[in-house]
Amino acid sequence: MNEPCEDPYDLAVIGGGINGVGIAADAAGRGLKVYLCEQHDLASHTSSASSKLIHGGLRYLEHREFRLVREALAEREVLLAKAPHIIKPLRFILPHRPHLRPAWMIRFGLFCYDHLGRRRTLPGSRALRLGADSPLRPDMTRGFEYADCWVDDARLVVLNAMAARERGARLNTRTRCLSAQVRDGLWYLELQRVDGSRSVVRARALVNACGPWVADFLRDGLQRQPRHGVRLVQGSHIVVPRLYPGEQAYILQNEDRRIVFVIPWLERFSLIGTTDREYHGDPEQVRISEQETEYLLDVVNRHFRQPVERDDILHSFSGVRPLLDDESGDPSAVTRDYFLELHGAADQAPLLSVFGGKLTTYRRLAESALELLKPWLRDMGPRWTAGAPLPGGEEMSDPQRLAAQLLDQAPWLPTDLARRWAVSYGSRSWCLLGSATGLGDLGEHFGANLYAREVDYLRREEWAQTAEDILWRRSKLGLFLGPEQHAGLEAYLQREPLKMR
Repeated sequence: MNEPCEDPYDLAVIGGGINGVGIAADAAGRGLKVYLCEQHDLASHTSSASSKLIHGGLRYLEHREFRLVREALAEREVLLAKAPHIIKPLRFILPHRPHLRPAWMIRFGLFCYDHLGRRRTLPGSRALRLGADSPLRPDMTRGFEYADCWVDDARLVVLNAMAARERGARLNTRTRCLSAQVRDGLWYLELQRVDGSRSVVRARALVNACGPWVADFLRDGLQRQPRHGVRLVQGSHIVVPRLYPGEQAYILQNEDRRIVFVIPWLERFSLIGTTDREYHGDPEQVRISEQETEYLLDVVNRHFRQPVERDDILHSFSGVRPLLDDESGDPSAVTRDYFLELHGAADQAPLLSVFGGKLTTYRRLAESALELLKPWLRDMGPRWTAGAPLPGGEEMSDPQRLAAQLLDQAPWLPTDLARRWAVSYGSRSWCLLGSATGLGDLGEHFGANLYAREVDYLRREEWAQTAEDILWRRSKLGLFLGPEQHAGLEAYLQREPLKMR
């Protein structure tokens, strides 16, 4: 290892998914000196391949995960207040299929769902009669309705990374931690950038938040044997043209007692997922299988009047959930709760490894992680994240009102662009607009109202480097741009180098 030339950090975090950036942001806000590295882009794996939900997990009640559900339900409204631009309430309709679950069981589950967590703004559940205007098949005449929230998952990760940086943390993407070892009471991390250059940083405490690679990093990077097993469970989604009008989502019960969501997405599309299957390959290479595709199509076609064919699929994505192995025989029954494994005696540099977790509970997971590390980091401040807005959530509560304000100040902005900026960047939209007085000031146009000014903002402020970063994780415009437009954006990125933070 090369010798480091800078003072040690209080905390080093390996992994730029939701848990890693959540811990980094919390720690930085408590006054700790924090370093984070991610081997690829932020949210490039599990954290951007979710069902895009902030939810309590209604089906977890069947597995008696009451602690997890209670914590997740309480977090819905905390996160809604922290990031009202990227999180919004969403109503779910659950068609009643009596041969799968009797009505009394669903009513009881929804009663628990309404009362396990504190609700301030989200409405309670209710029974429904499904009429002729329902997009569901005619034999489905009864249902139930309840509330959860939708989230732009990748942007949730990026905003937490920004929050960490704005409180003094240092974050390096496309930087792999090759190994870490303890010397003289400190962790020494050997890092390698994508260009092959290497460096070393030191830290008093280390967090392994490598997601699907958490056990691999313990074995290969730290030369330690995990005390607990990791269960890799693949979840896949498909995207099709919008199946029905309205902003409600559907939660469909299947014969195997699993559920599938159908969620309105990006105004024009329906997002369908997810699956649960064991995965044994490289998490970086995960792809939807033929069996998963058929499974999702079959569930949807058992419920909706409008048939969905394979040719209707416009896009698909898959992720691998790194769950704690609780020896359940059914992948869908493996706990979604998180587990924090702490190594280190009082006189040793501590190591904390993160297993499992979900988007909804990332903030509480971060608080729990720092509570465990407190004996080694005694100078940290108190908890603070519950009431602090994420970047863009400052002084705003209604993205529609913000879009109207943008259009009032800049009437030349396309309406769709103002709305997209409002729900993506919140109050940071004013930084994008800057002193522009016309579309020409926004620079080169790549299609779908994506201009060079936004691209450069994403490169400068949000660690974006490639067209994939911009189109699929930062903006979700990949579904709207064709191959030539995609190539045009890539050419711009190569032609116009921008100095990164």
